Amino acid sequence: MREADELIKKTKSLDGRSYGGYKQLIGQWSFGDFTFCIDRVQSDPFAPPSACRVLVPLETAEIPPEMVEDKLGRTATADFLARRARKIFGTARSHGKTGSELRIAPVGQEILQRSSVTINAQGIELRLQVPFPAAGRRILGHNFARFLDYDLCELIYKVVCFGEDDGPDIADLTRHIHTLKDHVALQNILHERGWVAFVADGALLARASGISDLPMKDAVPFQLPTVLGEDTPSSLVQTIELPYSGKISGMAIPKGITVIVGGGYHGKSTLLEALERSVYPHIPGDGRELVATLPDAVKVRAEDGRAITGTDISLFIGSLPGGSDTRQFVTENASGSTSQAAAISEAIECGVRALLIDEDTSATNLLLRDSRMRKLVRTEPIIPLVDRVGGIRDELEVSTIMVMGGSGDFLDLADQVLLLENYLPYDATARAREVSGAEDAASSTDSAAPEWPQVAVRKRLLLSCPPPPAGRREKTRAEGTATLRLNREEIDISVLAQVVDPGQAEAIAYAVRALVTSANGKETIADACHRFAAEFDSSSWQAFAAGRYPAFLAEPRLQDIFAALCRYRQLKVRSA
Repeated sequence: MREADELIKKTKSLDGRSYGGYKQLIGQWSFGDFTFCIDRVQSDPFAPPSACRVLVPLETAEIPPEMVEDKLGRTATADFLARRARKIFGTARSHGKTGSELRIAPVGQEILQRSSVTINAQGIELRLQVPFPAAGRRILGHNFARFLDYDLCELIYKVVCFGEDDGPDIADLTRHIHTLKDHVALQNILHERGWVAFVADGALLARASGISDLPMKDAVPFQLPTVLGEDTPSSLVQTIELPYSGKISGMAIPKGITVIVGGGYHGKSTLLEALERSVYPHIPGDGRELVATLPDAVKVRAEDGRAITGTDISLFIGSLPGGSDTRQFVTENASGSTSQAAAISEAIECGVRALLIDEDTSATNLLLRDSRMRKLVRTEPIIPLVDRVGGIRDELEVSTIMVMGGSGDFLDLADQVLLLENYLPYDATARAREVSGAEDAASSTDSAAPEWPQVAVRKRLLLSCPPPPAGRREKTRAEGTATLRLNREEIDISVLAQVVDPGQAEAIAYAVRALVTSANGKETIADACHRFAAEFDSSSWQAFAAGRYPAFLAEPRLQDIFAALCRYRQLKVRSA
């Protein structure tokens, strides 16, 4: 390893040379308290920034060892430092430092395992992007040397050194760690007690806007539900004890079918969106720290135009005109009903324990069909969810939480009904049963639906997908959380609401690439995804992305890898 003085001297000597001269700086450089690694230099000033790393021993950072002795502590600490780095580097940029700048992956409200900051027994590793300065295509060596000599050390100390006066605060880190550990404990309680979700009393669920995940100012806090028309607490109100928050009360949603009802703009979708995002832990101050959902719960919706490759949708779609096989359905351009049928079937195939559904983003003809339509339309291949949701609960042991605002057909099937009025919840289960009535329920759900199939979802075997055209390099990347690109192919994942971080989308793109190139035709898609998820959990970020030192990855869920793979138009499958 070479010394920082040599790096600074070498950088000055490059002043005025062509931009490619920066490649001479590749290597590891000791700055005493930390190591600065230049792994890749951008090809020109207009290319993606250079890839660099900073390695800081734990003793230099002065992090108490007990805080990073387990995986959860390391994950929370790394997430905390990534957020601090984002703030410190952004402040430095706004103050107009001219030598260069440090960039780190963006962060959202969720605490995630990220490649931008990782921690192990050797210390802390920050993965950064650094645009090396230039005038046109000529190196500004003196500018970069000043940055390395002065700004770099100051910025790194502010980010990671807890012993510095202007360094991070150990009390803030402690809260971050405790928040993550409480959320994990809460998810374990869900599993132990047979609950699907839990919302703590006082949680702030509303967000600032449709494009901001920050908490809304002056939002109505969540309150414990009472029985509609009474002053008595609902049986959904439960008290639990967490390692750091202690005893808390909240609303527990049991397994089964839960229907959320209420007028427009009264908080139904807000509650469901909080549940879909609470498969992840949230940072202190978010408002949803003590809201948790089973980690494999999946939001499903209609998706006009998506590709379906070999999915068994016969649970919802019977014989189609033209004789298309719905047990191994293929289309390049799915309708709303077939796309949502596929999404539900794929989620079940992946092994989820809970489905989250919002009427507003669903295909109405897949959800239900009223008695008049049943009498008028004699040949209807669609078996609506209202006829299947009970079997999904009883036969497959998969729970459903759904928002319904315009139809009462699901009320008689519901195990619990929540009514939202002015963002306040009421347990309306008993009242809903009175309203629905046996006669109304029979007329709305009685149909000629076939018996529950013995095999609800046919497993599929994964086969290799086409390589890139001859002479072209493989391209694997994501565009925000909406699109994955593999060579010339696009995978639209914009409807996967639980892909919440661009780094997750990037990681899913690499995962799909790895799965389709290693497929041997002997595994089902679900088995291949489970295997990959296990390998990902135990592998390093570098191995995961074939040595590219990716700075912007975040750990994805198995369920979202599976969903993205099912949307890959070049996927080749055959039945088991």
